[in-house]
Amino acid sequence: MPRRAESVAQTMKICVFGAGAIGGLMAAKLAARGDHEVTVIARGPHLAAMQQKGLVLRSEGTEITVPVRAVATAEEAGVQDYVVVTLKAHSLPGAARQMQPLLGPETAIVSAVNGIPWWYFHKLAGPHEGRRVESVDPGGVVSDLLAPSRAIGAIVYPAAEVPEPGVIEHTYGDRFTLGEPDGSRSPRVSALSEALIAAGLKAPVRPKIRDELWVKLWGNMAFNPISALTGVTLDVLIGDPGQRGVARAMMLEGQAVAEKLGVRFAIDVDKRIAGGAEVGAHKTSMLQDLERGRPMEIDALLGAVVELAALVEVPVPICDTVLALVRARARVAGCY
Repeated sequence: MPRRAESVAQTMKICVFGAGAIGGLMAAKLAARGDHEVTVIARGPHLAAMQQKGLVLRSEGTEITVPVRAVATAEEAGVQDYVVVTLKAHSLPGAARQMQPLLGPETAIVSAVNGIPWWYFHKLAGPHEGRRVESVDPGGVVSDLLAPSRAIGAIVYPAAEVPEPGVIEHTYGDRFTLGEPDGSRSPRVSALSEALIAAGLKAPVRPKIRDELWVKLWGNMAFNPISALTGVTLDVLIGDPGQRGVARAMMLEGQAVAEKLGVRFAIDVDKRIAGGAEVGAHKTSMLQDLERGRPMEIDALLGAVVELAALVEVPVPICDTVLALVRARARVAGCY
């Protein structure tokens, strides 16, 4: 169990549940280092390729093949010290039940999921401490199965994809910011940070993980649904004054909600938009899901913001409008 922060020499059991692009990147880095027991849970051709050939990581012009323990079920994996979850938020209610065999008394769940997480109000001092976020935790199904006390927040910055089964193509970024919901530098988060750093990743531990969570969400809550409605890439969206204006208005509404909840933004809205512009001709994940007929991350990225706005009594008329439109678009496409 991850009891000592002073050394990563202690072998830990780390499982990546749903080892797609981001989870696969982390698993490959950790497995290549070889300090810990790394297991990935996957399915279909991706699982078969990893079992037969190992996990291939292409990054910065190099390619390595890493032997990994790849299994189809949590029962095969057994109890872990850390379970890294890189699924989309709407998959969590179903996945939470499947994850139970991975969980021992001290197992930590590394929540590398975009949007407002199910544990958001855990240990958040104030009038809403312990509250459930219905948009991402419907009926409490996630928090009942994955206790918020297990959660370690993780903000994902790398970009990667799975161009073929068993292969991770890492295109940029190497930072996974970590943080405990209560802001402490606990032994378990320190040990995880050390393990990731030893594997060649950046893994700072931040005392105010929600502040960083909102900076990433700030762009996603606006760019993703607008792109799904218009069908354009990020550079076109930000370059068009009309679409950029809608995104900026949504982001300012989101900022007002976050600040009412105690969040402090380290940058201003225009700098955040400029950061999105630097990504270039990129299709947002929501647009990609729409085009491929897959469920879209509407509730975690925007629905939850609107829910929190109602909680803190902050009007968000632009977000309300865009949320209604993107939900309608998703229903028509069979993606909601």
